[in-house]
Amino acid sequence: MVVCGDNALAQRVAKELATVYKQQVVVVLPSLRGGDQGPRIAELVGREDLPVSAVEAQVPDDHALQRAGIEHAGALALTSGDDQLNIHIALRARRINPRVRLVIRMFNRTLGGYLESLLDRATELHSPGLDRDAVDASTTVLSDADTAAPLLVASAVVGSDKIVHADGLLLRAKERTLGTATRRDPLATLALLPDTEDSDEGDGDEPEGGEDGQDQRDLDGPVLLPSEEALVGLPRRRGAVVLEAITRPREAGPRPARFPRLVTFKEFFSRRLRYALLGLTLMVLTLAIVNWTISDGSLLHAGYLTLLDVFAINEPNIEEPPDEQLLQLLAALAGMMMLPLLLAVVLESYGAFRRATSLPVPPRGLSGHVVLLGLGKVGSRVLDRLLELEIPVVCVDRDPEARGVEIARAHRVPTLIADVTKEGVLEAAKIKRSRTLLALTSSDGTNLEASLSAREIRPELRLVMRLFDENFATTVYRTLRDTYPAAQTRSRSVSALAAPAFAGAMMGRQVLGAIPVGRRVLVFAAVDVRDNPLLEGRTVAEASRAGAWRVLALDVAAEGQGPPDLLSDLSNPVGEPGAFQWELHPGYLLQRGDRVIVAATRRGLGRLLEAGPQTLPSPIPGTGETRVPDAVRRTVRRVPDPPNGDTRGG
Repeated sequence: MVVCGDNALAQRVAKELATVYKQQVVVVLPSLRGGDQGPRIAELVGREDLPVSAVEAQVPDDHALQRAGIEHAGALALTSGDDQLNIHIALRARRINPRVRLVIRMFNRTLGGYLESLLDRATELHSPGLDRDAVDASTTVLSDADTAAPLLVASAVVGSDKIVHADGLLLRAKERTLGTATRRDPLATLALLPDTEDSDEGDGDEPEGGEDGQDQRDLDGPVLLPSEEALVGLPRRRGAVVLEAITRPREAGPRPARFPRLVTFKEFFSRRLRYALLGLTLMVLTLAIVNWTISDGSLLHAGYLTLLDVFAINEPNIEEPPDEQLLQLLAALAGMMMLPLLLAVVLESYGAFRRATSLPVPPRGLSGHVVLLGLGKVGSRVLDRLLELEIPVVCVDRDPEARGVEIARAHRVPTLIADVTKEGVLEAAKIKRSRTLLALTSSDGTNLEASLSAREIRPELRLVMRLFDENFATTVYRTLRDTYPAAQTRSRSVSALAAPAFAGAMMGRQVLGAIPVGRRVLVFAAVDVRDNPLLEGRTVAEASRAGAWRVLALDVAAEGQGPPDLLSDLSNPVGEPGAFQWELHPGYLLQRGDRVIVAATRRGLGRLLEAGPQTLPSPIPGTGETRVPDAVRRTVRRVPDPPNGDTRGG
């Protein structure tokens, strides 16, 4: 496995592949002694128990890729934040090795879709005889911001909820007690929370545990994927994380406004101006009625003459009775009053158009909103998600050209272009009446300073911080938890949330989602039962392994429909393409053609995939040898060596 990049995502993906999936990894980066994550990647390279090596190159050109063994690589991950650079490297790699599986990090989703199609066509061009069923040379474009945004929004909106989200809320991990866990008919119990009230501890990795992952009872963190027997006899007040199904909300068109013209009129003109125009209209109407009463003509003719008098284009009533002359003078006076009102209409319309193109400020009386700090790549995705959920939000960013500013302007989101560390900015964002502070800037120091300042203003405020360094995030979390025990604090790393999806894609498996439980991550993936000794021929109860993985659902789509789509509506009847059968009977026997959805720890998923038929790593460059996973080796009968030690011929 080749990983290109010098950032936190590259470091985490390399560690994930080496520790969880037991793959040989080569990291291509500018330097191991400097840069963003060079020293931390050097620690992985220096560990004798990890098959990680590195190739130092300022630019990952053809020579650097060949030194990394791209000709024999099974997969290549491009983790740079520069979309153009990733495209350039992907095209080079596809030309050198048409069989390599590509996983590309890109922020531009539209361009990513075009790139997937282009690289798949390039595979057919450079290797026309390639059997696509036997070799997975696919291209997967992922965005770390898209992967992390739903989880960040869930932490901000509902605090302890974690969701697998796309095109609607479908699966939710909810913290409940064992006594109340059965209220929503949960699909599974994902974790047992520790007796202490801390469900967010841990270092982000699962404990080493035993062979079957049973030794998961860590005093500092939750017990992941407990068996049903482990739940028996526990106190009903014990906290647990359960998986609940939420059907996708039905799409409905926007509800039309009751008085659309009146709403538009109110947006453009102030209340005083509307009252003045209404009074003038009533005056003209009264004059028209009086004119009709004292004259012999029709009401329409009387109204016409009154308007001529108002606009001063009628002849003077010199020879008419005094009452008609007085009526004409009153109409002329109303016309004089109309001139300044028309000027006010023009000026207010101009001001309204100017305000429509500028960023609004937080209105008076705003409460229950989310304060979002940072409108970069991650912040803009989080803002999109908050708008989809119709949650009020106030944005703060120091850069007027940030990615999310245009989104905020288009949706009329209150936005402050200011430095959040300056005095008075959080107060201007109405932090005292907000529900959550989402600190998602690219600076750990700025996020921490803003969070501490918000805590001083409102101690019970819910905080969600984006912190890059894992050790720093754990220390900050523990300190804030101990200092403000009544408030909720969450620290999240985008790279930690996205790494399981990238590593799973490199292994050729579709990671459907990830849910953080404490500071650990549970991944949801689709796994084929065929030729997997840990699944095939076993019942659901036997195929699930406590602390490692659990079979949740069976994909009942017709064969040939492609990979399962967890994002399909859970209300679809069983048997329709893309549907899943949940709550499987423990005695159901998994057969050769089945495909299941599992919830697993990262190490558990690695062991489960190792046992599959297409999970053997690529040959080690220069040796011709292939590392055989332990799970596969255990299924082969061991032949003892000859007494004389001669092993020739086998």
